[in-house]
Amino acid sequence: MGSPVVDLTDVVRRHEATSPREVEARARFLAELERLPSPCDEHADPIHVTASAIVVGPRGTVLHLHKRLGRWMQPGGHIDAGEAPPAAALREATEELGLHVEHPGDGPQLLHVDVHEAALGHTHLDLRYLLIGGEADPDPPPGESPEARWCSWDEAMSMSDDALRSALPVARTAWEALQAT
Repeated sequence: MGSPVVDLTDVVRRHEATSPREVEARARFLAELERLPSPCDEHADPIHVTASAIVVGPRGTVLHLHKRLGRWMQPGGHIDAGEAPPAAALREATEELGLHVEHPGDGPQLLHVDVHEAALGHTHLDLRYLLIGGEADPDPPPGESPEARWCSWDEAMSMSDDALRSALPVARTAWEALQAT
């Protein structure tokens, strides 16, 4: 395995963007990776790589009301030292939602990339992974946003911001494809 920058660059370069926003995000992501010596270290630069999860299941998708930003969004956050982005997405979703989730049976699936402003003056280069949830209600632990719930696809589209809105149709298509197999 090469350096984390090379590995992330390869992952992002191979990912096919599905919307104009994602095309722009992918280009910015790759440009930032060229200059960031520690791209996943949130303390090394205010611009850094994060991982998030679009949790899908029979009830739609799970969103939570972000504590600092006050927006309904997918769970996710910073990548710990030595942690792979798909593992970070899984950890963050489990921690924030209190819900059992897992990667699809054939392994982690990168759905979407996005670049967006975040709390504390940070800019997140976000890798978004598909995670499968059951039918249980989210049960966020103390310290996490208590407002987390399953949303229908239409409801999620109406509640989400532009950063998530272009990823939801991709997640829905991936979920439907998994159900068809």
